[in-house]
This record gives sequence, structure tokens and C-alpha cells, in this order.
Amino acid sequence: MTINVPYRSIPDMFLQRVAASPDARAFGAPDANDAPVWYTWAQIADRAKAIAAALTTLGVGREERVAILANTRLDWIVADLGIMCSGAATTTVYPTTEPEDACFIVADSGSKVLIAENPAQAAKMNPAAVPSLTHVILIDGAADPAAAIPQLTLAELERRGAEVLAGQPSLVDDLVAAIEPDGLATLIYTSGTTGRPKGVELLHRGWCWEGVAQSDVGVLLPSDLQFLWLPLSHSFGKTLICGIIHVGVPTYVDGRVEKIIDNLSLIRPTLMCAAPRIFEKVYNKVVTQATSAGGLKAKIFAWALRTGRAKVALEQAGKPVPGGLMRKYGIAHKLVFSKLHARLGGNIRYMVSGSAALSVPIAEFFAAAGLPISEGYGLTESSAGNFVNRPGQLKIGTVGQPLGDLEVRIDTDGEVLLRGAPVMRGYHNLPGETASVFTEDGFFRTGDIGELDADGFLKITDRKKDLVKTSGGKYIAPSHIEGLFKALCPYTSQVLVIGNARNYCTMLVTLDPEAITGWAAGTSVEGRPYDEIVGSAEAAAMVQGHVDELNAKLNRWETIKKFTILPRDLTIEHGEITPSMKLKRRTVETNFSSEIERMYEGSLVEI
Repeated sequence: MTINVPYRSIPDMFLQRVAASPDARAFGAPDANDAPVWYTWAQIADRAKAIAAALTTLGVGREERVAILANTRLDWIVADLGIMCSGAATTTVYPTTEPEDACFIVADSGSKVLIAENPAQAAKMNPAAVPSLTHVILIDGAADPAAAIPQLTLAELERRGAEVLAGQPSLVDDLVAAIEPDGLATLIYTSGTTGRPKGVELLHRGWCWEGVAQSDVGVLLPSDLQFLWLPLSHSFGKTLICGIIHVGVPTYVDGRVEKIIDNLSLIRPTLMCAAPRIFEKVYNKVVTQATSAGGLKAKIFAWALRTGRAKVALEQAGKPVPGGLMRKYGIAHKLVFSKLHARLGGNIRYMVSGSAALSVPIAEFFAAAGLPISEGYGLTESSAGNFVNRPGQLKIGTVGQPLGDLEVRIDTDGEVLLRGAPVMRGYHNLPGETASVFTEDGFFRTGDIGELDADGFLKITDRKKDLVKTSGGKYIAPSHIEGLFKALCPYTSQVLVIGNARNYCTMLVTLDPEAITGWAAGTSVEGRPYDEIVGSAEAAAMVQGHVDELNAKLNRWETIKKFTILPRDLTIEHGEITPSMKLKRRTVETNFSSEIERMYEGSLVEI
């Protein structure tokens, strides 16, 4: 399906949206008391244009970079739009990035201006390490007049811009008209599992394609209300912004993860996109609450889930659901599933999972509850949105069909190859790295192993570089095993399968602090600190039971012979997971190398 993109750039798309619906709700955000406040497209445009005009007075020119170092919030979006309306390009920096890496990204991108959330984020900049940086803009907090790099507040920047526009009212329109489709829009640095991050150069053409493609397949509708909490420093969040602008979807923005459940009840969205970890936490909460209650409540929950799974199995097989089963499902919904719907706000039409693999059993659970999750797929290098399961056309276990006219090919070794508008121009200042990830005929090598079925649905089986080969020569897909275990053990937070060049497989496990604290009630470790709970014999026995269940579903050479429960959860701060909630395998293996080696001490285990 050919995509007709009627825009030259993101700012062109944005200004067309403003002209089409100036007084419609655009974005909402919490005020100081956490009450929702909504802003129109015209109000957002006034702020973005003022920022754009002011940036020109700071010497920012076409395609020069302005970095944003802040959490997901409305000001992030306004700043991003202002940067692009000036003709410049946005460099995104995760707010959890350590100072050394933050300086590297700002310096490597050549960013001239940094928009920082507060003085603490601004303090990450070492003037000697960021020679290109001429100004720092603070969203919150007061500017420091003695700062080595000149500072001013975002409010002051907007005031300056408004004064410029009073004398040159057509300035921003003229800047936007000069932006070409192949102009640089964004530099997003891959979180990466090893080494220095690489700057991915993404163009206006690709982002505009993303916005239109999402609309064409019904992912976003004008009647939707979206809740956006995803990191805007990540390509998943950015691609959603493009769809929001194209369609005009009112969107509530609040990046505080701890406020997700509260906001769902408050905003009652029809659409939410998330990483799998969020759905896993909801699953853990629902399952542990139901099973810990015991008695009749647990029995009703188990019956409802069996009923829902039976309905889903028939639907997935393309078979009709008998009337008797539908009547049972209606009762199951009223007694059990309606409570989960209410927890998610009660109006959910469509949920999308991306950034990492979604466990099939967890996907089946939500589908059984009448809240199907449409898994999607894409990479930073391909503007995030490449495949997705369409509303009402879900194939669990796949990431759906390609968007628009994106070309896909499966290489001889199973690697997924992509070609089309959303694919990056290349890695910033890395021509050799860029050349290595493209085929001679221009397909991008994703590094993912996958299969296409007869209907064009893609199933990702693993990362090419993450496939594990045991010392016995058997290949193992860790993410498949890890996903199975997360669904079997509702107390799991993270899990990592070890086995490369080893003669058997082992596993590192972390337990969800909230879930395991509830589980501990009634045991000898009730009320104890987290590390004592997870280090107890009772916790080990509980996990062993789920490992036994897991092994019953695996081939002999895949089975987990030993496991270790870690004394803490994996964190972004320790470099073990990325801000988009992907596991950084090599870092985890390094940080817990002694725990891993202990599982391989002593006699050999036959596989």
C-alpha cells in the first residue's frame, strides 16, 4: 500500500494541523496539584513558534542540533516542535543518562544549545567536554548568572522569541517553508548494549511517513484520547507524536511512571502504548491478588481465565465462538475482567506494546480479559513504527504486518531486512558503521531473526546477536525462555538466561518488590527487607516450582539446570536495563559474573 504523505516536514505537518483545528484540544498535562490542564493546538503553536524564533537569535541554523535532556512532559514536546520549526534538529538525551555519556552525546552531535529540565540535569555538562555548547536553557529552576555556559530559562527564551515575532511575524513560516523532506529532524542515540551510543540520523520524510502510516491502519483515530508516558527521548515516543499531529488526537502527557495507574483512572484514555514491562506489572498484580485470596475468589478467577482463553483460542484459529461460551464469557467479564478494565480507565479501545518482546502467555491473558494488546515492532534506525497488529486483526505471537509501503525481506540466515522512507540516513559521523548495516541494494539489517507467514505477519524469534550456542552446539533463543518464565511466575521482575559456550543453561532472576512483599505475608520472612525475602529458602522453593513448570515446556538442551535470585532488581542506574526497558545482557553478565560462575562450579551437568 503506497503512502501518500502531504507534508514536507514535521513543522509543515504541525502548522497544517494548527490551521485545521486551532481551537481543538491538543495536549494535556498536570498542573502543580496534579489536576489535568488542556491546551489547544493554537496555544501549542504560539509557544513553539516563540522558541523557534528565539533559537535563531542564539545562532542556531538549519540542521544544527539542539539537545533536550528532560523527562517526558509537555515542555519536551513544545521544545521539540520549536527546535524543528527553527529548521534545526533535535538531539534526544535520556534524563537518566550519566554525565559522561550525556556530555558525549551533546559533543558528538555538535549540539549548540541544551534544553535541560532543571539545574541538576544542566550540571551534567562539563564545559571542557562540550565545546560546541553555547547556551543552556532551563525548563524548571532559575538560571545561574555565573554558569560557565550561559543559562536562561525556557520562559525567558519564549519571551525573547515573542518579541522577535512581533517585529518579524512571518519568520517561522519562512523557516518552515525552507525545510526539505530529506532534512535532518532528529538525532537519537541508540541506548546500545555495548560501547558508546551511536547517533541515528532520522529525516523529516520518514517521520511524516510514520504519522500518516499510523492513521492509515487505524492505530490512531480522531475520536481517540491518548495517554502518553513513554520516554520522548526514545523513537517509540517520537513516532507517536508524529501520529498525534497528523490525526489531531488529544493526548495527555505525564512521564511519571508511578502515576500511570492514577492517570488511567483520571484521564480514561481510549489508547495507550507501553513497553512490555508495564503490562507485565499489571499482569503480576492481577494474578497475585487473585491467587493469594484463595478460596472461592481464586476459583472464580481461574474459571474466568479458562473461559477467556477458550474464546481467544477459537478466535485466533478463525473459528466461530459458540453461543454458550459467549454467555459464559459475559459472566466472566462481569465477575472478573470488568475490574481490570476499570483499573485501566474503562475506555480502552486499543493498546500497543513495543520496545521489547511481549510474552505470548501475557498477551493471551490480556486478550482473554477483553483487552487485546497489539504488539508492534521497529527500531530506532527505522523510526520505531514498522510493523503492528491492526485493531481487530490480532495474531498473538506476531508483531503484525508492515506499515504502508515499507519493504521487508528475510535474509538467508533469517535476519529481517527493511527498506523504505522511515529507515535512517545513517549513523552520525560513522560512515563505516553505516555501510556495515546496509545491503548492497539498500536494505537495512535489523539484527533480528524473524519469519513471515502467508498473510505477511512477522514473528520475531530472537536477536541475531543474542542467540546462545551451548558448548554442545545447540542454539537457544533466550528471550523465548525468559518470556515463558515471566508468564509462569507472576512475581518476576527480570530474568536472564545464560548458556553461551556453556554445557547447560542457567538463569538469573529478580523478583518484583511489590509482588514479592505481598507473597511474603504468612511466611517466615513476612515484613522483612526485600533482600531477606528474596534470599529466603521459601522464595527459592517458590521459584524452583516455576522453573520446573518452565522446563516441562522446553527442549532438553534448553532446560534451566540452576538459577540464582539476585538480591536487588536490575536498574537503569547500574546500566543493566535501558530507559526503554530493554535488558542489557552483557552488562548484567558483567555485574553478576561471580553469581554466574558459581552456577557452573563443580561437576558438569549433562544436557
